[in-house]
Amino acid sequence: MEYEITELPAIRVAYLRYKGPFGAAIGEFWKEVFTPWQKAFGLHNRVTYGVAQDDPGTTPPNECRYDACVEVAADYPIAEPAKEATLPAGRYAVAKFNGTADQMPAAWAAFFGQIQAEGSFAPGPCMERYPADYAMDPATGVFSAELCIPVK
Repeated sequence: MEYEITELPAIRVAYLRYKGPFGAAIGEFWKEVFTPWQKAFGLHNRVTYGVAQDDPGTTPPNECRYDACVEVAADYPIAEPAKEATLPAGRYAVAKFNGTADQMPAAWAAFFGQIQAEGSFAPGPCMERYPADYAMDPATGVFSAELCIPVK
C-alpha cells in the first residue's frame, strides 16, 4: 500500500465512544449516533477522526473501544455526552483509502501489516481521518478517508 510520512499536530477533539465488535456496527454508530450529535451541536463540516482504542486481534470483541471524534477549537465547551481528548502530535504513515465500509477492515489489516513488517510502527493511536467535506456515494457506499499509523 502506498503511503506518505506526515507530521501531524496535536488535535483537540470532542468524541463519542462506541464499545463492541469492530465492523459494520461502527458505521451504524457514525450514522445513528455520532453524526446526529455532531449536527445538533453545530460541529458538522469539520475534520473528523475514527480512533481504535484497542487491537481487535487481542481484545475480546465486546471489549473493543472506538472513538468517533471531531476537531474543536481550544475554547469550545465540550458537554455531555461527549468527552474531550487530544490526538497526539507525531510522525504518521498516512495512506489514502477509497472504498466501502466493508473494505475498511481489510485495508487496515494490509496497511498495519506492512508498517509492522517494515519495523517502523511506533506506539500510539491508529486513526482514520475524514475530510470536512466528507461524503459517501449513496448508490455505491464508497467514501474516502486517510488511514494514519504512528511511526518511528
